Amino acid sequence: MPVTGGLPPLRDVIAAHGLGARKSLGQNFLLDLNLTAKIARMAGDLKECDVLEVGPGPGGLTRGLLAQGARRVLAVEKDPRCLPALQEIAEAWPGRLDIVNGDALSIDMLARLTPPIRIVANLPYNIGTELLVRWLTPPRWPPAWQSLTLMFQREVAKRIVAQPGSRAYGRLALLAQWRCDANVVMTLPPEAFSPPPKVHSSVVHLTALPAPRYRADAAILSRVVAAAFNQRRKMLRSSLKSLSPEIETLLERAEIAPTSRAEEISLESFCRLARAIEGEEQGG
Repeated sequence: MPVTGGLPPLRDVIAAHGLGARKSLGQNFLLDLNLTAKIARMAGDLKECDVLEVGPGPGGLTRGLLAQGARRVLAVEKDPRCLPALQEIAEAWPGRLDIVNGDALSIDMLARLTPPIRIVANLPYNIGTELLVRWLTPPRWPPAWQSLTLMFQREVAKRIVAQPGSRAYGRLALLAQWRCDANVVMTLPPEAFSPPPKVHSSVVHLTALPAPRYRADAAILSRVVAAAFNQRRKMLRSSLKSLSPEIETLLERAEIAPTSRAEEISLESFCRLARAIEGEEQGG
């Protein structure tokens, strides 16, 4: 079935249902069905997958996911005004679209899906980063999902894929790259959206690794990275001194110069430091 599903253009749907985008909900609708179909293709082969979509709005990407052959799509939408438009899509693809009206931050969405699971969404700007962090920090790894294909403001996307030495490098890059392969696969200008946001947007594709890239205790690594980047202008011997009175010794054990700053340190080195701190805490 084509991406339209025999349905009218999205602009007509928005007009018919009075779906003016609301800033309070972080809404910016992507109306070009060629672009939404392209995003759906970037998520990979969906034919044997359940797909989670957060913030479908009038359903442009939803149509693309169903046309791409997704086994089942769970669309979680907070704005009740969008439900009739989404129901029309459900009727065009019978039995393949489930719609939940609710707040994505308060619903256990993945529990409603059957693996393999992929998450694909043009995330509302105001909750995008928080949802990403939640998906990257489940109680157990590997997670329930196989991949994330998510649209963010371009500056957030840069932070996810940033490398040491860049201004964008920080906690989000380390969190994402420790457990995933992360790549920016598409960038869109403001005029692609209605209403146009003030910034460009980028689609990031993250594939879950079977195990973290380097061995480290997740809680300790999180503490180390948070302390380092909360005072990123300071040398690590100062920014990390609250973690241990022996921090200079531990830094040297991890082959990190105590005079280094957080943005200079690779993921592998942060993991070595986390292991050194773990060893000290265990009396090793």
